[in-house]
Amino acid sequence: MITILYISGALVIGLFAGWWLGELFKKNKIKKAQENAGEIVREAKLKAEETLRKADLDGKELLYKLRVEFEKQNAEKKEELFQLEKRLIQREENLEKRLDFIEKKEKELQAHSQELSAHSEQLREKDSQLANLIEEEKEKLRRISSLTQQEARDLLLRRYEEELRGEKARMVRTMQEEVREEAETKAKEIISLAIQRCAVEHTTETTVSVVPLPNDEIKGRIIGREGRNIRAFEMATGVDLVIDDTPEAVSLSSFDSIRREIARISLEKLVQDGRIHPARIEELVDKTKQEFDKKLIEQGKSAAFDVGLHNLHPELLKLLGKLKYRTSFGQNALQHSKEVSMIMGTLASELELDPQLARRTGLLHDIGKAVDQQVEGTHAEIGAELLKKYGENEVVINAAAAHHEEIEFSSLYSLLALVADAISASRPGARRETLETYVKRLKQLENMANSFQGVEKSYAIQAGREIRVIVQPNRIKDEDITLLVHDIKKKIEEEMDYPGNIKITLIRETRAVEYAK
Repeated sequence: MITILYISGALVIGLFAGWWLGELFKKNKIKKAQENAGEIVREAKLKAEETLRKADLDGKELLYKLRVEFEKQNAEKKEELFQLEKRLIQREENLEKRLDFIEKKEKELQAHSQELSAHSEQLREKDSQLANLIEEEKEKLRRISSLTQQEARDLLLRRYEEELRGEKARMVRTMQEEVREEAETKAKEIISLAIQRCAVEHTTETTVSVVPLPNDEIKGRIIGREGRNIRAFEMATGVDLVIDDTPEAVSLSSFDSIRREIARISLEKLVQDGRIHPARIEELVDKTKQEFDKKLIEQGKSAAFDVGLHNLHPELLKLLGKLKYRTSFGQNALQHSKEVSMIMGTLASELELDPQLARRTGLLHDIGKAVDQQVEGTHAEIGAELLKKYGENEVVINAAAAHHEEIEFSSLYSLLALVADAISASRPGARRETLETYVKRLKQLENMANSFQGVEKSYAIQAGREIRVIVQPNRIKDEDITLLVHDIKKKIEEEMDYPGNIKITLIRETRAVEYAK
């Protein structure tokens, strides 16, 4: 019984355990099914979200493509509209131009019609006057038929006198032209005579002076320890001292010829003295400068004596001496001044003017070039101020200021200064510039001016220092002159190399011409 009970109990327990395990298995299966269902739901949600996201991106991309296509079509339409508008504007402008042209032609036709009407009126008036004259002549003939012999003679003489008066006026004009031609021939003869009587030498412009040395050993002493002597010399003189392989010589380089000359004299003294050190260099250079000022005055006196002048101010003599070391296009300024002085003296004698005053004017006309590199302004302005400062004659002052036509002439001496200056500067051999280069530069100057619209012709004058431009008055208005002359100035400055200044004079004039028949 006990065994049965145990077996029964075991069966009960086994049944209970089986039931419990079955329930537990069912619960696990249900739980696993729920989990699988949740996973499937999540995957479905993810797939749905991915599908929505992809659909959203596709929609945006399609929208972007549609927008780009719309903008492209819109831009093309705008461009078509713009081109159409442009063509319409151009057509309107063409129509306006045609209308303006038609209006202009109508005005011209009206003016021509008015001229024809006026001409017809004049013809009618002349016909009337002619008829009146015929009647007057008939009346005169009737009176003459009743005149005495003396009265008829007086009447004829009065008529002949009127005719002779017109003939005399024509003869006077003819004689004036002959006198003008003879005057030009005589002027050429006088100028030729002045040039023949004047013959002076001209030095060429340079920027280097060579100083000979007794031997090459002296070069080391000129350089000094670590170059102290050469530095002291260059600082004292303001000149570059060039020591190279040239045997028994050194070079001095400077664009200031006066400083270069002082340096040359100082170096020659140092070499001759043999004591070369900074203190001695400064002492000798200062001494040479003082002696050179006296030398300038002596050279000025010599130049004045050569042309027969006296009683010049000492400072003017010193400035004349400085002109010996000033060149223009390779022409020595002092020799040029002496030549101008001699030419002016000859011209003044031929014209019965004061030759002494003329020579004084010619010698001092370029005095401003002695200091024009240190003082602001043109050499003509500077020279006039210097001459005024040292109490010169008003005639001499005006000639110095006006010999390049910067101001008005106050006397014939100023005009003679301009003529003599041009003769001295332009005669063959006076200046370094060759004739071919000179003509080419003038042609280039004229071509630059002629390249502008509205310019009729241009002339380079004053040896290329001035160009006169004549414009067409029907194309260039008065208010356009300032802009045109500025444009010509800019083009010359940008495209051309030239010494000094070029004066540009623009001329616009309207002429009315009529022929009386």
